[in-house]
Amino acid sequence: MRRCIELAKNGLGTTYPNPLVGSVLVYNNLIIGEGWHYKPGKAHAEVHAITNSKTNYNAAEILQSSPITSHQQLLEKASLYVSLEPCSHTGKTPPCADLIIASGIKNVIIGCVDPNPKVAGKGILKLKNAGCKVTQGVLEQQCKQLNKRFFTFQEKKRPYVFLKWAQTTEGYIAPIKKDKKQPVWISNPYSRQQVHQLRAQEQGIVIGTTTALVDNPSLTTRQWAGTSPTRLVIDRNLKIPKTAAIFNDKAPTIIITQVKQETTPNTSIIYEYSSFEKNLAQQICAIAQKHNLQSIIIEGGTKTLQTFIDENIWDQAFVYTGKISLENGIKAPVFNATLHSRNNIKDTSLCIYKNNTQ
Repeated sequence: MRRCIELAKNGLGTTYPNPLVGSVLVYNNLIIGEGWHYKPGKAHAEVHAITNSKTNYNAAEILQSSPITSHQQLLEKASLYVSLEPCSHTGKTPPCADLIIASGIKNVIIGCVDPNPKVAGKGILKLKNAGCKVTQGVLEQQCKQLNKRFFTFQEKKRPYVFLKWAQTTEGYIAPIKKDKKQPVWISNPYSRQQVHQLRAQEQGIVIGTTTALVDNPSLTTRQWAGTSPTRLVIDRNLKIPKTAAIFNDKAPTIIITQVKQETTPNTSIIYEYSSFEKNLAQQICAIAQKHNLQSIIIEGGTKTLQTFIDENIWDQAFVYTGKISLENGIKAPVFNATLHSRNNIKDTSLCIYKNNTQ
Protein backbone atom coordinates (compact mmCIF):
# COMPACT_ATOMS: atom_id res chain seq x y z
CA MET A 1 0.00 0.00 0.00
CA ARG A 2 2.93 2.34 0.65
CA ARG A 3 4.05 1.64 -2.91
CA CYS A 4 0.53 2.53 -4.11
CA ILE A 5 0.80 5.89 -2.34
CA GLU A 6 4.26 6.52 -3.83
CA LEU A 7 2.96 5.79 -7.32
CA ALA A 8 -0.14 7.94 -6.87
CA LYS A 9 1.95 11.00 -6.02
CA ASN A 10 3.29 10.97 -9.59
CA GLY A 11 -0.10 12.33 -10.68
CA LEU A 12 -0.06 15.39 -8.39
CA GLY A 13 -1.14 18.38 -10.44
CA THR A 14 -2.34 16.41 -13.48
CA THR A 15 -5.25 14.22 -12.35
CA TYR A 16 -7.79 16.93 -11.46
CA PRO A 17 -10.71 16.66 -11.07
CA ASN A 18 -9.97 13.00 -10.41
CA PRO A 19 -8.21 11.80 -7.23
CA LEU A 20 -4.65 10.53 -6.95
CA VAL A 21 -4.61 6.74 -7.15
CA GLY A 22 -1.86 4.13 -7.24
CA SER A 23 -2.24 0.40 -7.71
CA VAL A 24 0.05 -2.63 -7.31
CA LEU A 25 -0.55 -6.22 -8.40
CA VAL A 26 1.21 -8.82 -6.22
CA TYR A 27 1.84 -12.55 -6.46
CA ASN A 28 3.74 -14.45 -3.77
CA ASN A 29 5.12 -11.19 -2.31
CA LEU A 30 6.44 -10.06 -5.70
CA ILE A 31 5.14 -7.03 -7.57
CA ILE A 32 4.03 -8.25 -10.98
CA GLY A 33 2.33 -5.05 -12.15
CA GLU A 34 1.84 -1.46 -11.04
CA GLY A 35 0.56 1.90 -12.21
CA TRP A 36 -1.04 5.20 -11.35
CA HIS A 37 -3.69 7.51 -12.71
CA TYR A 38 -2.12 10.52 -14.37
CA LYS A 39 -4.76 12.35 -16.39
CA PRO A 40 -8.59 12.55 -16.51
CA GLY A 41 -9.99 10.59 -19.41
CA LYS A 42 -7.00 8.25 -19.40
CA ALA A 43 -6.71 4.77 -17.87
CA HIS A 44 -7.03 4.49 -14.11
CA ALA A 45 -4.35 3.04 -11.83
CA GLU A 46 -5.87 -0.46 -11.70
CA VAL A 47 -5.95 -0.65 -15.51
CA HIS A 48 -2.27 0.25 -15.69
CA ALA A 49 -1.34 -2.31 -13.03
CA ILE A 50 -3.18 -5.13 -14.81
CA THR A 51 -1.87 -4.12 -18.24
CA ASN A 52 1.68 -3.73 -16.89
CA SER A 53 1.59 -7.30 -15.59
CA LYS A 54 1.55 -8.59 -19.18
CA THR A 55 5.09 -7.35 -19.77
CA ASN A 56 6.44 -7.20 -16.20
CA TYR A 57 9.76 -8.98 -15.62
CA ASN A 58 8.64 -10.68 -12.38
CA ALA A 59 5.46 -11.92 -14.04
CA ALA A 60 7.43 -13.36 -16.94
CA GLU A 61 9.81 -15.14 -14.56
CA ILE A 62 6.89 -16.70 -12.66
CA LEU A 63 5.27 -17.96 -15.85
CA GLN A 64 8.54 -19.61 -16.89
CA SER A 65 9.42 -21.22 -13.56
CA SER A 66 6.17 -22.27 -11.89
CA PRO A 67 3.13 -24.48 -12.50
CA ILE A 68 1.25 -21.31 -13.55
CA THR A 69 1.30 -21.36 -17.34
CA SER A 70 -0.90 -18.45 -18.38
CA HIS A 71 -1.33 -14.79 -17.56
CA GLN A 72 -4.96 -15.45 -16.73
CA GLN A 73 -4.01 -18.02 -14.10
CA LEU A 74 -1.51 -15.57 -12.64
CA LEU A 75 -4.17 -12.87 -12.28
CA GLU A 76 -6.54 -15.30 -10.59
CA LYS A 77 -3.94 -16.03 -7.91
CA ALA A 78 -2.68 -12.47 -7.54
CA SER A 79 -3.74 -9.74 -5.09
CA LEU A 80 -4.53 -6.24 -6.25
CA TYR A 81 -3.68 -3.31 -3.95
CA VAL A 82 -5.21 0.08 -4.66
CA SER A 83 -5.03 3.26 -2.58
CA LEU A 84 -8.65 4.27 -3.29
CA GLU A 85 -11.77 2.22 -3.85
CA PRO A 86 -12.13 1.17 -7.51
CA CYS A 87 -14.80 3.10 -9.38
CA SER A 88 -18.09 1.40 -10.18
CA HIS A 89 -19.62 3.87 -12.64
CA THR A 90 -18.96 4.84 -16.24
CA GLY A 91 -17.41 8.29 -16.62
CA LYS A 92 -14.76 9.13 -19.20
CA THR A 93 -13.51 5.56 -18.70
CA PRO A 94 -15.26 2.23 -17.93
CA PRO A 95 -15.65 1.06 -14.31
CA CYS A 96 -12.46 -0.36 -12.82
CA ALA A 97 -14.45 -2.74 -10.63
CA ASP A 98 -15.77 -4.41 -13.79
CA LEU A 99 -12.25 -4.83 -15.19
CA ILE A 100 -11.01 -6.38 -11.93
CA ILE A 101 -13.88 -8.87 -11.96
CA ALA A 102 -13.42 -9.66 -15.66
CA SER A 103 -9.68 -10.17 -15.12
CA GLY A 104 -10.39 -12.92 -12.60
CA ILE A 105 -8.64 -11.22 -9.67
CA LYS A 106 -10.13 -12.59 -6.44
CA ASN A 107 -8.29 -10.68 -3.72
CA VAL A 108 -8.48 -6.86 -3.55
CA ILE A 109 -6.93 -4.69 -0.82
CA ILE A 110 -8.14 -1.08 -0.61
CA GLY A 111 -6.66 1.86 1.25
CA CYS A 112 -9.81 3.93 1.74
CA VAL A 113 -13.37 4.29 0.49
CA ASP A 114 -14.03 6.84 -2.26
CA PRO A 115 -16.11 9.74 -0.81
CA ASN A 116 -17.60 10.60 -4.21
CA PRO A 117 -21.34 9.77 -4.01
CA LYS A 118 -21.05 8.11 -7.44
CA VAL A 119 -18.79 5.50 -5.85
CA ALA A 120 -18.91 5.62 -2.00
CA GLY A 121 -18.86 1.87 -1.33
CA LYS A 122 -20.55 0.81 -4.57
CA GLY A 123 -17.24 -0.39 -6.03
CA ILE A 124 -16.55 -2.51 -2.96
CA LEU A 125 -20.07 -3.94 -3.03
CA LYS A 126 -19.76 -4.83 -6.71
CA LEU A 127 -16.50 -6.67 -6.06
CA LYS A 128 -17.95 -8.58 -3.11
CA ASN A 129 -21.08 -9.53 -5.05
CA ALA A 130 -18.81 -10.96 -7.74
CA GLY A 131 -17.10 -13.20 -5.17
CA CYS A 132 -13.98 -11.14 -4.55
CA LYS A 133 -12.40 -11.01 -1.12
CA VAL A 134 -12.12 -7.31 -0.23
CA THR A 135 -9.95 -5.94 2.57
CA GLN A 136 -10.29 -2.23 3.26
CA GLY A 137 -8.74 0.37 5.56
CA VAL A 138 -5.07 -0.55 5.00
CA LEU A 139 -3.02 2.61 5.73
CA GLU A 140 -6.37 4.38 5.60
CA GLN A 141 -5.27 7.70 7.09
CA GLN A 142 -2.22 7.91 4.82
CA CYS A 143 -4.43 7.21 1.80
CA LYS A 144 -6.89 9.91 2.86
CA GLN A 145 -4.03 12.36 3.42
CA LEU A 146 -2.81 11.60 -0.09
CA ASN A 147 -6.16 12.85 -1.39
CA LYS A 148 -6.74 15.63 1.14
CA ARG A 149 -7.88 17.96 -1.66
CA PHE A 150 -10.36 15.45 -3.09
CA PHE A 151 -11.74 14.48 0.34
CA THR A 152 -12.14 18.13 1.41
CA PHE A 153 -13.92 18.94 -1.85
CA GLN A 154 -16.28 15.98 -1.56
CA GLU A 155 -16.98 16.06 2.18
CA LYS A 156 -16.75 19.77 3.10
CA LYS A 157 -18.03 21.08 -0.25
CA ARG A 158 -15.13 23.49 -0.59
CA PRO A 159 -11.58 23.47 -1.94
CA TYR A 160 -8.57 22.61 0.18
CA VAL A 161 -7.17 26.02 1.20
CA PHE A 162 -3.46 26.86 1.38
CA LEU A 163 -2.31 30.15 2.87
CA LYS A 164 1.03 31.45 1.61
CA TRP A 165 3.08 34.51 2.48
CA ALA A 166 6.64 35.69 2.94
CA GLN A 167 7.62 37.89 5.86
CA THR A 168 10.67 39.73 7.13
CA THR A 169 12.42 39.03 10.40
CA GLU A 170 10.22 41.73 11.98
CA GLY A 171 7.03 40.15 10.64
CA TYR A 172 6.35 42.52 7.71
CA ILE A 173 5.06 41.17 4.40
CA ALA A 174 5.71 44.34 2.38
CA PRO A 175 6.88 47.95 2.73
CA ILE A 176 4.15 50.53 3.27
CA LYS A 177 5.23 52.43 0.14
CA LYS A 178 7.24 51.44 -2.92
CA ASP A 179 8.23 53.04 -6.19
CA LYS A 180 7.46 50.32 -8.75
CA LYS A 181 4.45 48.11 -9.47
CA GLN A 182 6.23 44.87 -8.77
CA PRO A 183 6.78 42.63 -5.75
CA VAL A 184 9.47 43.39 -3.18
CA TRP A 185 11.17 40.02 -2.79
CA ILE A 186 11.54 38.92 0.82
CA SER A 187 12.33 35.25 0.22
CA ASN A 188 15.21 33.93 -1.91
CA PRO A 189 15.02 32.58 -5.51
CA TYR A 190 14.99 28.95 -4.32
CA SER A 191 11.92 29.42 -2.14
CA ARG A 192 10.21 31.34 -4.95
CA GLN A 193 10.80 28.36 -7.23
CA GLN A 194 9.14 26.18 -4.61
CA VAL A 195 6.13 28.51 -4.69
CA HIS A 196 5.89 27.94 -8.44
CA GLN A 197 5.97 24.20 -7.76
CA LEU A 198 3.02 24.71 -5.41
CA ARG A 199 1.20 26.65 -8.14
CA ALA A 200 1.75 23.76 -10.56
CA GLN A 201 0.23 21.33 -8.05
CA GLU A 202 -2.87 23.33 -7.09
CA GLN A 203 -5.87 24.46 -9.09
CA GLY A 204 -6.55 28.05 -8.06
CA ILE A 205 -4.78 31.10 -6.66
CA VAL A 206 -6.44 34.04 -4.89
CA ILE A 207 -5.33 37.66 -4.52
CA GLY A 208 -7.03 40.91 -3.56
CA THR A 209 -7.39 44.23 -5.37
CA THR A 210 -4.45 45.92 -3.64
CA THR A 211 -2.02 43.14 -4.56
CA ALA A 212 -3.15 43.29 -8.19
CA LEU A 213 -2.76 47.08 -8.31
CA VAL A 214 0.48 47.41 -6.35
CA ASP A 215 2.43 44.30 -7.45
CA ASN A 216 0.81 43.63 -10.85
CA PRO A 217 1.52 39.86 -10.61
CA SER A 218 0.73 37.42 -13.41
CA LEU A 219 0.28 34.49 -10.96
CA THR A 220 1.47 32.00 -13.58
CA THR A 221 3.73 28.97 -13.21
CA ARG A 222 7.03 29.97 -14.79
CA GLN A 223 9.81 28.46 -12.66
CA TRP A 224 8.40 24.93 -12.55
CA ALA A 225 6.94 22.61 -15.18
CA GLY A 226 3.17 22.45 -14.97
CA THR A 227 -0.12 24.17 -15.59
CA SER A 228 -0.80 27.64 -14.23
CA PRO A 229 -3.66 27.74 -11.70
CA THR A 230 -6.94 29.54 -12.30
CA ARG A 231 -6.63 33.10 -10.97
CA LEU A 232 -9.35 34.29 -8.59
CA VAL A 233 -9.06 38.05 -8.13
CA ILE A 234 -11.10 40.01 -5.59
CA ASP A 235 -12.07 43.29 -7.27
CA ARG A 236 -15.12 44.64 -5.46
CA ASN A 237 -15.60 47.77 -7.58
CA LEU A 238 -13.69 46.73 -10.73
CA LYS A 239 -10.73 49.02 -10.08
CA ILE A 240 -8.10 46.83 -11.75
CA PRO A 241 -7.27 48.09 -15.27
CA LYS A 242 -7.58 45.68 -18.19
CA THR A 243 -3.87 46.19 -18.86
CA ALA A 244 -3.01 44.36 -15.62
CA ALA A 245 -1.00 41.14 -15.91
CA ILE A 246 -3.80 39.04 -14.41
CA PHE A 247 -5.83 39.70 -17.59
CA ASN A 248 -3.31 38.04 -19.88
CA ASP A 249 -4.21 34.78 -21.65
CA LYS A 250 -1.72 32.61 -19.74
CA ALA A 251 -4.41 31.24 -17.40
CA PRO A 252 -8.17 31.58 -16.79
CA THR A 253 -9.15 34.48 -14.51
CA ILE A 254 -12.23 34.75 -12.31
CA ILE A 255 -13.01 38.28 -11.13
CA ILE A 256 -14.99 38.33 -7.87
CA THR A 257 -16.97 41.57 -7.72
CA GLN A 258 -20.14 43.19 -6.38
CA VAL A 259 -20.64 44.97 -9.72
CA LYS A 260 -23.09 43.17 -11.99
CA GLN A 261 -20.98 42.24 -14.99
CA GLU A 262 -21.71 39.88 -17.85
CA THR A 263 -19.06 37.34 -18.83
CA THR A 264 -18.19 37.53 -22.51
CA PRO A 265 -18.50 34.09 -24.15
CA ASN A 266 -15.34 32.31 -25.31
CA THR A 267 -12.97 34.37 -23.16
CA SER A 268 -10.67 33.39 -20.29
CA ILE A 269 -12.13 36.16 -18.07
CA ILE A 270 -15.11 35.18 -15.93
CA TYR A 271 -17.04 37.50 -13.61
CA GLU A 272 -18.63 36.13 -10.45
CA TYR A 273 -20.85 38.14 -8.12
CA SER A 274 -20.20 38.39 -4.37
CA SER A 275 -22.19 40.44 -1.88
CA PHE A 276 -19.08 41.38 0.20
CA GLU A 277 -21.38 41.91 3.20
CA LYS A 278 -20.07 38.97 5.23
CA ASN A 279 -18.42 35.56 4.92
CA LEU A 280 -16.32 36.60 1.93
CA ALA A 281 -13.96 33.63 2.29
CA GLN A 282 -16.92 31.27 2.29
CA GLN A 283 -18.29 32.95 -0.84
CA ILE A 284 -14.92 32.67 -2.59
CA CYS A 285 -14.78 28.98 -1.74
CA ALA A 286 -18.29 28.52 -3.14
CA ILE A 287 -17.20 30.18 -6.38
CA ALA A 288 -14.11 27.95 -6.52
CA GLN A 289 -16.27 24.88 -5.95
CA LYS A 290 -18.64 26.01 -8.69
CA HIS A 291 -15.69 25.98 -11.07
CA ASN A 292 -14.59 22.56 -9.80
CA LEU A 293 -11.38 23.83 -8.20
CA GLN A 294 -10.37 21.33 -5.53
CA SER A 295 -7.56 23.44 -4.08
CA ILE A 296 -6.72 27.14 -3.88
CA ILE A 297 -3.69 29.11 -2.69
CA ILE A 298 -4.39 32.38 -0.89
CA GLU A 299 -1.47 34.50 -2.01
CA GLY A 300 -2.84 37.99 -1.47
CA GLY A 301 -1.95 40.65 1.07
CA THR A 302 -2.66 40.65 4.79
CA LYS A 303 -6.31 41.66 4.37
CA THR A 304 -7.13 38.76 2.05
CA LEU A 305 -5.18 36.24 4.11
CA GLN A 306 -6.72 37.48 7.37
CA THR A 307 -10.20 37.12 5.88
CA PHE A 308 -9.69 33.36 5.49
CA ILE A 309 -8.03 33.09 8.91
CA ASP A 310 -10.83 34.98 10.67
CA GLU A 311 -13.49 32.80 9.03
CA ASN A 312 -11.37 29.73 9.89
CA ILE A 313 -11.46 28.50 6.32
CA TRP A 314 -7.95 27.21 5.67
CA ASP A 315 -6.09 23.93 5.95
CA GLN A 316 -2.36 24.56 5.61
CA ALA A 317 -0.18 27.68 5.78
CA PHE A 318 3.23 28.12 4.16
CA VAL A 319 5.11 30.96 5.88
CA TYR A 320 8.50 31.95 4.46
CA THR A 321 10.76 34.16 6.59
CA GLY A 322 13.60 35.84 4.75
CA LYS A 323 16.71 37.57 6.04
CA ILE A 324 15.61 40.92 4.64
CA SER A 325 14.83 43.63 7.21
CA LEU A 326 12.39 46.54 6.99
CA GLU A 327 12.19 49.43 9.42
CA ASN A 328 8.47 49.70 8.83
CA GLY A 329 5.92 47.82 6.76
CA ILE A 330 2.62 45.99 6.47
CA LYS A 331 2.23 43.44 9.24
CA ALA A 332 1.81 39.76 8.39
CA PRO A 333 -1.49 38.03 9.25
CA VAL A 334 -2.13 36.89 12.81
CA PHE A 335 -3.22 33.32 13.52
CA ASN A 336 -2.94 30.44 15.97
CA ALA A 337 -1.98 27.14 14.41
CA THR A 338 0.00 23.96 14.92
CA LEU A 339 3.50 23.96 13.50
CA HIS A 340 3.78 20.90 11.28
CA SER A 341 7.33 21.29 9.97
CA ARG A 342 10.20 23.74 9.73
CA ASN A 343 13.13 23.73 7.33
CA ASN A 344 15.60 26.09 5.73
CA ILE A 345 15.82 26.88 2.04
CA LYS A 346 19.27 28.48 2.01
CA ASP A 347 18.81 31.71 3.99
CA THR A 348 14.99 31.55 4.02
CA SER A 349 13.09 29.50 6.58
CA LEU A 350 9.83 27.77 5.75
CA CYS A 351 7.30 26.94 8.46
CA ILE A 352 4.30 24.83 7.46
CA TYR A 353 1.29 25.04 9.77
CA LYS A 354 -1.83 22.89 9.91
CA ASN A 355 -5.29 23.95 10.99
CA ASN A 356 -6.31 21.27 13.46
CA THR A 357 -9.73 22.81 14.06
CA GLN A 358 -10.91 21.85 10.59
